[in-house]
Amino acid sequence: AYLRIAEGCDNVCSYCIIPAIRGPYRSRRIENIVKEAEELAASGKKELILIAQDVSAYGKDIYGGFVLYKLLRELCRIDGIKWIRLLYCYEDSITDDLIETIRDEEKICDYIDIPLQHINDRILEDMNRHSTSASIRDTISRLRSAIPDIHIRTTFITGFPGESEEEFEELQDFVEETKFDRLGVFSYSPEEDTPAAEMPDQIDSDVKDARRDAIMELQREISLENNKKKIGSVLETIIESKNDDGTYSGRTRYDAPEIDDGVILVSDTELNPGDFVYIK
Repeated sequence: AYLRIAEGCDNVCSYCIIPAIRGPYRSRRIENIVKEAEELAASGKKELILIAQDVSAYGKDIYGGFVLYKLLRELCRIDGIKWIRLLYCYEDSITDDLIETIRDEEKICDYIDIPLQHINDRILEDMNRHSTSASIRDTISRLRSAIPDIHIRTTFITGFPGESEEEFEELQDFVEETKFDRLGVFSYSPEEDTPAAEMPDQIDSDVKDARRDAIMELQREISLENNKKKIGSVLETIIESKNDDGTYSGRTRYDAPEIDDGVILVSDTELNPGDFVYIK
């Protein structure tokens, strides 16, 4: 089940219209979220996927700080919930408290989605992002140091207005050196009534798409390399369905539904959706 913990957004990225549509950031109260989570658990849900425009900013408006870690500790106490997954965390609000909570709480999947969008400082500034190249690298280092098996998902934008060939190559080099576990790339698309749509030096679609494809091709190789490292390991997997050929489809704790890797497995024992099994 997807569990929305906040509405709206305060980030005002120059390419995004969402703050104008959904308004400012508004967190739900912890007790309200916990009550809904308890109801979901009672209905048989095993995995909670926390969502908001910016999950890691949770609580800043009503509790005076980034307190996602406090909410997570409450959710981890709910019987019946086995996995908790975090989507859409902004790099600049990933605190040490949050990292330590992911590390220490067994129910929280060692998985985090951090939409970074770029690595070049000039483009990050034009995007009105709060991150810098240095802060991004530091956060990734802190996550991987504290949680060695953390799987980081991210997204990037190619062809943002004014992106030079050198700035694109900087992004490409960053992807190659960082070896993200999960990665998606979008060609920049101008949204009406956003500052980025009015910026000079808009880039031709074929250039934007070629840059997107180049990074995705690079990521294909990285993903294959990462997957091969898993051969021989034992991974906990949730069963999602039985296939017509008698195999089963599932996901590991490192995979969000519909966007990440899946697992196809065989079993001598009859399995049902929602079962957790260990696969080799």
